[in-house]
Amino acid sequence: MSTDRVRAHLSERGWTGEILEFDGSSATVQLAAERLGTDPERIAKTLGFADPARPGSALLVVVAGDARVNGGKFKRSFGGKPRMLRGDEVEALTGHPIGGVCPFANPPGTRVLLDESLRRFDVVYPAAGTPSSAVRLRVDELERLTGAEGWVDVTAGPAGEPA
Repeated sequence: MSTDRVRAHLSERGWTGEILEFDGSSATVQLAAERLGTDPERIAKTLGFADPARPGSALLVVVAGDARVNGGKFKRSFGGKPRMLRGDEVEALTGHPIGGVCPFANPPGTRVLLDESLRRFDVVYPAAGTPSSAVRLRVDELERLTGAEGWVDVTAGPAGEPA
């Protein structure tokens, strides 16, 4: 099961927290926020793209729940237009099912980056490998535990703000 791989990944990196598992789905930002009793913007959604620099690989960008990817910023950062992974590519390229994609325990060659939209929070909640799980992490923990390549600015900002 994907949460077992995520738990092992986090544990290997010294994390001693708890994976939160729910009876119902937390596969969308709104559902996750409701299950966790938090604001939607604190959901750290992991967006899966075809990696323009590495054909056949995934590029995972973790963004705040209210942020939207800006195509121009993405292209400037990664050298190609953003193409979300197709349904049949998601699990093969990320190691997790749709709704449970997270920045932990991904296949070799998967790139993970964190978007600047997350920096405004102390604590965020990424998925934990299934459509009904999450973890509570400080943003500095998220950076360390993902092994992210770094930070990027590829979002238009919180929902409702101009690009």
